[in-house]
Amino acid sequence: MNKQIYPLLIAQFLSAFADNAVLFTVIAIVMQSAHSESWYIPAVQSSFTVAYVLLAPWTGEIADTHSKSRVLLIANLIKAIGAALLLVKTEPVLAYSIVGIGAAIYNPVKYGILPELAEHKHLVKANSLMEGSTILAILLGMMAGAKIADYSTQWALAGCVALFIISALFTVFLPVGAVRKAAKGSKIIAFGKEIAQFFTLPRSSFALLGGALFWLAAATLRVILIAWAPLILLSKNATEIAELTLFLAIGIILGSALVPQLIPLEKLRRARIPAYLMAVFIIGLGLADSIWPARIALLLIGMMGGMFIVPVNAILQELGKESIGSGRAVALQGFFNNIAMLAGVGCYTFAASKHNDPVISMMVLGFLVVIGTFLVSLGLRRHPDTSQRHYRHAS
Repeated sequence: MNKQIYPLLIAQFLSAFADNAVLFTVIAIVMQSAHSESWYIPAVQSSFTVAYVLLAPWTGEIADTHSKSRVLLIANLIKAIGAALLLVKTEPVLAYSIVGIGAAIYNPVKYGILPELAEHKHLVKANSLMEGSTILAILLGMMAGAKIADYSTQWALAGCVALFIISALFTVFLPVGAVRKAAKGSKIIAFGKEIAQFFTLPRSSFALLGGALFWLAAATLRVILIAWAPLILLSKNATEIAELTLFLAIGIILGSALVPQLIPLEKLRRARIPAYLMAVFIIGLGLADSIWPARIALLLIGMMGGMFIVPVNAILQELGKESIGSGRAVALQGFFNNIAMLAGVGCYTFAASKHNDPVISMMVLGFLVVIGTFLVSLGLRRHPDTSQRHYRHAS
């Protein structure tokens, strides 16, 4: 792997750390304010993901047709503006949506540059490093954000602004990356054609739908936990909820570290096994009624999730590099991921507004992941076509 992957990992770590510190600061702001309705936190989280869906036809092209280091720098500065708006007491839904715009621009570049920094045989490992460092940043970011925000939301937000700026500075050390020629014509029509192209073969459709399934489960589980933990485990503040999700994050780090040896790209079909197990452990979490069974269940959910999503991301980047461009492919994946997240969080938000029991919601989520895994795996065969000729021809 190219040594320039390390500035990327540092920049991504700082940016992801600040992303999650901002989220848990917003949770603390809401818990300390009059916004006590159960639907408000899911609404704030949804405001972050809307940008991924609305901007997807443009963010992938931006990643592929501009200097990747410059795009990362600008995206971090947009995130910093969003955090600064929270600092001056802007409506959380609006301010956090600005952070989401920065993240939507940032995401296709951080993954799209990986195939340029790692050869085929190292691509799963590169994704493992990216996923592991990102989850570690999420873990530390939500812990630090929650603890500092419980003391002072102003200090927490000021720290987030500083981290986004430092992350932007690290992107200066990254290569420009491959720059493609911008496509002519309507970006929305071109985006539709890219979607159709990526559904022509089982591996690319599995990468898109599998990633969407993982993020639907992850986002929905996170918002369910915010209601479930105070009800079942009697958690009292943002710090206690963050400490609980710590085990989920550790599990994803462990799963991401193990997967390069267990699921190489040539054995992509194996990825459905940890997805099924993730669903089983989500159902098991719904049956937990004390702190340690809940922590163990979250650890196992995280491990299975990490083992599922890393090879899914790696195959999508490789197929994208050989066809429409890795940045466009990641933006395409982000589009489906965030539609799935909005659908999952939206359904739970509606259920919460009707005072639905979060335990029932968690059990339903587990069964939906079982069904979803079966459906997205249908196209995979024992001996899938590993050639990229179909993609090159289509592009």
